[in-house]
Amino acid sequence: MGLKEINWMIGGPQGTGVDSSATLFARAMTVAGYWVFGKREYHSNIKGKHSYFQVRVNHNPVQSSLDPIDLLASFEKTTAEIHAHEIMAEGALIYDPASTKPETLDGLDASVKLFPMDFQSILNEIAEETGTNPMKLVIMKNTIAVAASLALYGVEIDAIEEALKGLFTGAKTKLVASNMLAAKKAYQVIEALSGFAEYKYKLAESKNPPAKGSRLLMNGATACGLGKLKAGCRFLTYYSITPAVDECIYLEDRPEYGIVVMQCEDELSAVNMMNGAATTGIRTSTATSGPGFSLMAEGIGWAGINEVPVVVFNYQRGGPSTGLPTRSEQGELLFAINIGHGEFPKIVMAPGDMYECFEDSFYSFNYADRYQTPVIVLPDKTLANNTQSIDFFDESKLVVDRGEVVSNQVKGDPMEKIDESLAIYPRFKITESGVSPRPLPGTPGGIHWLTGDEHTEIGHITEDPTIRMAMHEKRFRKLDLVAKEIPIDRQYKLYGPEKADLTLVSWGSIKGPIHDAMPVLKEKYGITVNHLHIRLMSPFPAKGVLDILKKAKNVVCIELNFTNQLSQLITMRTGFQIPHHAVKYTGRPISQCEVIETVQKILKEKTEKVVLSYGH
Repeated sequence: MGLKEINWMIGGPQGTGVDSSATLFARAMTVAGYWVFGKREYHSNIKGKHSYFQVRVNHNPVQSSLDPIDLLASFEKTTAEIHAHEIMAEGALIYDPASTKPETLDGLDASVKLFPMDFQSILNEIAEETGTNPMKLVIMKNTIAVAASLALYGVEIDAIEEALKGLFTGAKTKLVASNMLAAKKAYQVIEALSGFAEYKYKLAESKNPPAKGSRLLMNGATACGLGKLKAGCRFLTYYSITPAVDECIYLEDRPEYGIVVMQCEDELSAVNMMNGAATTGIRTSTATSGPGFSLMAEGIGWAGINEVPVVVFNYQRGGPSTGLPTRSEQGELLFAINIGHGEFPKIVMAPGDMYECFEDSFYSFNYADRYQTPVIVLPDKTLANNTQSIDFFDESKLVVDRGEVVSNQVKGDPMEKIDESLAIYPRFKITESGVSPRPLPGTPGGIHWLTGDEHTEIGHITEDPTIRMAMHEKRFRKLDLVAKEIPIDRQYKLYGPEKADLTLVSWGSIKGPIHDAMPVLKEKYGITVNHLHIRLMSPFPAKGVLDILKKAKNVVCIELNFTNQLSQLITMRTGFQIPHHAVKYTGRPISQCEVIETVQKILKEKTEKVVLSYGH
């Protein structure tokens, strides 16, 4: 009888194919009918330092990582040295005896099963059989490690072949055969080793393997990119910066969908090119991360005063300054809400899973057009880089909304006269809703005087206090409209029972580990938990959030930052002070295990603040 869940890790120097091997493992498990969640961790240098990829496999959908691992696959000693102590009792270590001596590994549990793999001998055999130089086959150590792992877990080798066919397409199709040869040899070697049959972390066979092509293996950066394509984004600007660059490269490789992707010389250029393109009526976006987002502040303010519909994706990473370029944090919530000098309305959204990444990416363009204001989307690095198997996105209700656009080609559309001698339409007409019908450049009668200064209805610079007040009030009226029109379930949602022992409050990627932890807390510990997930940060849904919190028995806010930024925002907007907090600022994501431990600690010890630190 096999298990319903396992937790696997592979590591190695950056540039040696660790990501590719983890992707192969995840694809093979998905093909075999399981659900996966992969956590990717890597250094900010391009090549050499240690990186690792952890993949959780389950019979049911999973949205987060676990902390202890049951199998570590290593083809060099550094991975074994760093992660040996994380292998749970009676787990396994696949290692190369030429470089790794298990007896020297600190923290390695005595019950861990050891499976030595002579990687070089296997490569030499393949080289001899195929007439290939062994030096050209070194990268295939990854395939050997993955295949050996799948064999230990009891997965049929056919799953690897299907996964390889999905990875190697076009001109790379020829690589399938050689990698399958490596996989077969790995299966033969591992199955012949002592302890193979007794290894207890075998997976139960999936009862419902998916039909071919019926499931997606996705990360958040790709989901956001797909949402932009679906929304009709036609121009994307960026300066290369992690982790935003993953989305940009994904879209850069797909010109067939009509999108032009421009790598700019810096973020100042990126934000201003976006502004210029959006002014012409093209759906436009830029993608960046913390340091670049800081440089874009003035450009976003320009879009704010000129009511230009732009969409800015800020993939949050560890700061300040360069900070932790390849690690995760939620340190820019308050900055995003208040970015830019002076005051102007902006919509700020924070997706919490792959589906929300796709949906919020799509809707961000509708909101930008409809309310003619900058929209800022805040994924974090955890969402951007982690991999998850999901069902296909539901696109049935996604309808493009370009907002109020003036066109005198539409029958019955009146042309208004500001000056008796000129038939012109005021770009910044003061309206009850705060939204001015927008004439695109080239519209007869439309007029476009755009400036960073305060202006009249037709865009002329003014310092008249009466006009200033009218324009300021007009722009801010949009937020009232946004709060009324965006559906509540896209603003916030309470998951779980209405009454619970503890209410967890969070935003962004922490949604996943909380949802994975909730049934475990109930079934294993008898603790009832519900979850308030907040998705719209500006305008903030103060009344709805306060109504939920006032009814809660006890509340803890969980965040990836030092200063409890969501908790601060809730207090600023509602007056409610959350009594308990759990924070993590190591740059590593929060796991399901950490959520469970946090809940138990707060309920038992009434701790005001829990600081989490697990992970390398």
